[in-house]
Parts: sequence; structure tokens; C-alpha cells
Amino acid sequence: MMMQVSESYHQKNSLFNAMSRFIGAVNNMDQTVMLPSMLRDFPPEDSGELMATATGGGSSSSGGYLQPDMYGSYVLLKSIRHDIEWGGAPGGMEDARAAEGEDDLQKELHFHLNGLHAILAKLTHKANTLTSRYKEGIGCSN
Repeated sequence: MMMQVSESYHQKNSLFNAMSRFIGAVNNMDQTVMLPSMLRDFPPEDSGELMATATGGGSSSSGGYLQPDMYGSYVLLKSIRHDIEWGGAPGGMEDARAAEGEDDLQKELHFHLNGLHAILAKLTHKANTLTSRYKEGIGCSN
């Protein structure tokens, strides 16, 4: 029994599941937002957490990632989803490995996995927030 509890906890917090939740949230956002250009009409101050993160009001690890306007955030979230699904810029891992000298790869991996997990959780929340705001903005109740 203890093995199952521990295993399900780790599965829930795995990077793969975090990426799946993020991709699912962005897919839901993409399916909900039928007219992305309408997002330009939403005032930035009404976007709450999206604005706080974009202006540095959120944590420092995500401060520059989201745009101050909802349309910019929408485009960025879709771009990040694309990078996760299809791969980002080539050469990133090779450059990081060369710079670190491959001293303690396991420690480095855990550091980056923890960072990725935290960023994906924040981005998932942002995609869900944007989706909710869009629904509110067009008068669609949940």
C-alpha cells in the first residue's frame, strides 16, 4: 500500500505530467478562445495574475515570460506549447553541458527538472486564468 501511495504522488508530480497538464490547459485555452484578436480589447489591469507576472509582480523566475496584454500571453503560451511538443531551439543542451563541464549531471538534471516543473505549473495556471477571463469577457458562464 505504501508503495502505491508513494508511486502515485511521484507520478502526479512528474515532469511528464506537468507538461501534459500545461499542454492540456493551452489546448483548452486554444479551443475556447475562438477570436484571439478579441483578447486585445481586454484591459491589462483586469487580467489579474497575468499582469502581475508580466510586470514582475509575480515570482522572479517567471517575471519576464508573460506579456502585459492577454493577446501577447495567448501567443506566448501557444509558442511554448509548440516548443514542448516539437522541440525548442537546437543546440541548447549541448551548450549547457559544455558550459558546466559535465561535473555533476544528476544534480544539474534535478535542478533543471525542478525549475521546469515550477515554470510549467505557473504557465498552466496562466493558461487556465486566461481561458476563464476570456469566458467571462464574452459572457460565457462555466
